[in-house]
Amino acid sequence: MHTLILGGVRSGKSRLAERLARESGLAVTYIATARPSDDEMIARIAAHRERRPADWRLVEEPLALVDTLRREAADGHCLLVECLTLWLSNLLWGEDEEQLQRELAALPSLLPALPGQVIFVGNETNLGVIPMHALARRYCDLAGVLHQRLAAVCGAVYFTAAGLPLALKGPPV
Repeated sequence: MHTLILGGVRSGKSRLAERLARESGLAVTYIATARPSDDEMIARIAAHRERRPADWRLVEEPLALVDTLRREAADGHCLLVECLTLWLSNLLWGEDEEQLQRELAALPSLLPALPGQVIFVGNETNLGVIPMHALARRYCDLAGVLHQRLAAVCGAVYFTAAGLPLALKGPPV
């Protein structure tokens, strides 16, 4: 079963994803999409590294998520993707519209045939006002559509707030 976990910044979504990956009892590969672009992001990446068990494998891939999932997915294995919205940001800032559209179209259609378990983490960006900047509006629109498409093909979807998970689809956690 594939899982989508959404929430705001510091909502507990990463900790929930890490817990579910540990509890799966499967070998885990952590797919990190973040780029260490500034001191704050470097600190966030370090905090995530410190929390991860030593036996988890790490794959750092900021752009080619679909190919990475195809390559890494296997029966008896859990992939934890952290995070979808950083991946989307990387694609937008890369200014390669063809790659952006290709990746966004391929990801939801890939999931039903993907072996093993995949846990996706993403920031829910669309709970507030509509951004004033055109790129920010596009980002929010693309993130919303991506989350909807993934939610449709994932067996479980959770929303986190204040460290508490709410099951939107699938079993309670």
